[in-house]
Amino acid sequence: MPPARVRSSGRNPVFRPDQSVEEENAPCQVGQGKPGRGIHVKVLFWGTPDFAVPSLRALQEEGHLVIAVVTQPDRPAGRGRTVRKGPVKQEADDEGIPVLQPDDPNSPEFVATLRDLGAEISVVVAYGRILSEEVINLPERGTINVHASLLPGLRGAGPINWAIIRGHENTGVTIMRVVPELDAGPILYRVETRFQDEITAGELAERLAEVGATALVESLAQMEASDLPETEQDHEKATYAPKLSRETARLDWSLDAEQLGRWIRGCDPLPAAWTMLDGAQVQLFGPTPLDVPAEADPGTVLRADSKRGLAVATGRGVLEVAEVRPEGRSRMDATAWIS
Repeated sequence: MPPARVRSSGRNPVFRPDQSVEEENAPCQVGQGKPGRGIHVKVLFWGTPDFAVPSLRALQEEGHLVIAVVTQPDRPAGRGRTVRKGPVKQEADDEGIPVLQPDDPNSPEFVATLRDLGAEISVVVAYGRILSEEVINLPERGTINVHASLLPGLRGAGPINWAIIRGHENTGVTIMRVVPELDAGPILYRVETRFQDEITAGELAERLAEVGATALVESLAQMEASDLPETEQDHEKATYAPKLSRETARLDWSLDAEQLGRWIRGCDPLPAAWTMLDGAQVQLFGPTPLDVPAEADPGTVLRADSKRGLAVATGRGVLEVAEVRPEGRSRMDATAWIS
C-alpha cells in the first residue's frame, strides 16, 4: 500500500454540509477491515472523554490498526472523589488496546516510547494536552485532529459550549492537520450541521462526536485513495472558545433572557450555569426565555412555587427555569426543590 501524501496542490478541501451520520453496529476486531474498504493504517489514538469514544470505535470498524491509546491519567471524580477510568481508557481496555497514560506526553522518555511504537499517523480527539512539535511530527504521516467547530471559528477547548452561548445557528466538525499553534493547522475535511435552539452542550457534543467519527474515517479513506486536499485556514477570521470555568459559568442577570438561556444550555451539563439564591449556590437547567416585562431588578426571583416552578427577572424579559441542582444535592425539577 503506497503511503498517503500529506500535502496537496492547494485545491479546496472537501466540505460535506449536513451529512447524516449512521452508527454501524457490526462488531469488528482490531485490525480487521470492513469488506471492500482495504484500508489498514497503524494509528496512535489520543483522547480522553466521551466525545472521543465514537472516533476510536470508528477507526476499528474501518479496519485501522489502533496500536495504542494515549489518554489522561486516571483522576478522582464525583462526590466521593473516587479514582475512575476515563471513557476512552475504558473503551480501550474493553477492546484489548494497549493504554498509555503519561504525566507529560512531551517528555523525552515518552517520546522514545512513541518512536518505538512505529505509528503511521496520530489521531487526536479531545486529548486535553498540548503536544510538542516533536510529538506531532513523529509519525510518518504526522498528526490529525477532530475539532468540534467549523475552523477557523471557535478555536480552543470549548467550541461546543461557545457555539450555543454565542447564538450560532450552525456548527460542525473539522478534520485538520495538527501544528504547534492552537487549532491553526490546514483543513482536511469539514462537516457543517445546524442545531435547534433548545439543544444543550451535552446533546450537541453527542451529535458532533458521531459526525466527527464519520468525518475522521472518511478523511483517512481519502488520504489513502488520493491526494486529499489541504487548505490553510484564514487566520484573520479566527475566533476563540476558551474552556469554561466555574467562575465564567456564574450567571449575569443583567443580560437579557435569551442570552441567559443560551448560557444555561451552553453550560449544561458542565460546568453548569449557577447563581446565588438565598445565600446558597444553585445550578440552573432547562431555561425558557419569556419576552415579557420583568418589572423588577435583574436577578429578582419573581416566582418560586411548587406548581409553576422558578422565574427570574433579567435585564430584558423573564427567564423560567425547569430544573435545578442545589449545592450538595442531585439535579431535580424546580417544582420539587421549591416544595
